[in-house]
Amino acid sequence: MKPECESKCKLLRVAMRLISESSYGSVSVEDICTAAGVKKGSFYYFFPSKSDLTVAAMEADWQDKQPGYDRIFSSQTSPLERIACYCESSLQCHITEQSNSGKVLGCPMITLGAELSTRDEKIRLKTVEIMNRYIRYFESAVRDAMALGEIEATDPAALARDLFAYFQGCMLAAKVSNDVAPLRGIREGMTRLVTGQAKLQPV
Repeated sequence: MKPECESKCKLLRVAMRLISESSYGSVSVEDICTAAGVKKGSFYYFFPSKSDLTVAAMEADWQDKQPGYDRIFSSQTSPLERIACYCESSLQCHITEQSNSGKVLGCPMITLGAELSTRDEKIRLKTVEIMNRYIRYFESAVRDAMALGEIEATDPAALARDLFAYFQGCMLAAKVSNDVAPLRGIREGMTRLVTGQAKLQPV
């Protein structure tokens, strides 16, 4: 890899790590450059601002993870098992993460979006874009499960959004409590949602 490309990749990786471990507001350009071992002048050669770096880092993080998601949601795997495997994979990643850092970091993309949705339109739009990519994975599994007669759903797109919202709610609970416990039941909760068993009880 050329030195120029290596420096840019370091900035992308380090920015995502530092922001995930702390917050966007508490991490400065200088912090990122120091941790990456890249001069501040080089930073501005690659990125006009911290916001632009963050948007690029979010995309790079997605590109790193996408091959894994493609494997999990492969059409060679049964639809409901895809969702179950995704839940299990996320749980194991967070267990490892907490073991290494002492923190449950949740979903950095959602954390960034929540922190900056009213202050940075570029980051908000990138968050929405990536959210929709996740939702499309869920929707593909839901549609395939419907085609096989495994579930009944009148609106697969809406169900996919519900699944994503439930998943992210559990992720946020795990982050706030710094405990993976909310993620241990996520597979069962997602299964109840997708099979139509999760219904509010009458008051």
